[in-house]
Amino acid sequence: MTETPADGAPAVAQPRPLAARTYGTLLVVLGAVGFGGAMWLAVERILKLQDPDRVTSCSINLFLDCGIAMESWQGALLGFPNPFIGVAAFPVVITSGVVLLAGARLPRWYHLWLLGGTVLGQLLVFFLMWTSFYVLVALCPACMVVWTIMWPLLWYQVVHDVQEGHLRVGDGLRRLVLGYRGVILVIGYVVAIAWLLLAVGSPLVASF
Repeated sequence: MTETPADGAPAVAQPRPLAARTYGTLLVVLGAVGFGGAMWLAVERILKLQDPDRVTSCSINLFLDCGIAMESWQGALLGFPNPFIGVAAFPVVITSGVVLLAGARLPRWYHLWLLGGTVLGQLLVFFLMWTSFYVLVALCPACMVVWTIMWPLLWYQVVHDVQEGHLRVGDGLRRLVLGYRGVILVIGYVVAIAWLLLAVGSPLVASF
């Protein structure tokens, strides 16, 4: 997509927009995967409360063990198991995507509130990653399902909201966000994997 200025200056290439259907589909798919991971953890936590000696289905060995995370105080930051937050929150994401796919337009305040909730969710994920890497020194496989989808869920909301003007930024930043959205997404994953390997690379390799 190009734009030709009226004064005859060279055309400036414009970033390809994020299609509404693509954005709606991303919300539905990422929300569904997140909900599945959260529900898996919630069910495992309930079963663990019923039978404290039970080994969770997402516990593979001493390092890849959901039970350690569940039984830590960080696993219930608000006084109840963290997975219940995801069980309640991800259906909102899924519903938002379905509404957008149906052709409806949501108000700016709704998009900003959805983005704000996702930012809080990502901050929680960062805290739980830090806890897993440096305090528990163990990874929860089911938790990692949720961790994996939170970054694209957050990033594509930022991309959409910048594109539609819900987040008001300068033209240069707008072109950067829209034009390099795929690159920035990959960079985020590379940073997360590097953090993982630097923090717990040795026990992770030893666990296999």
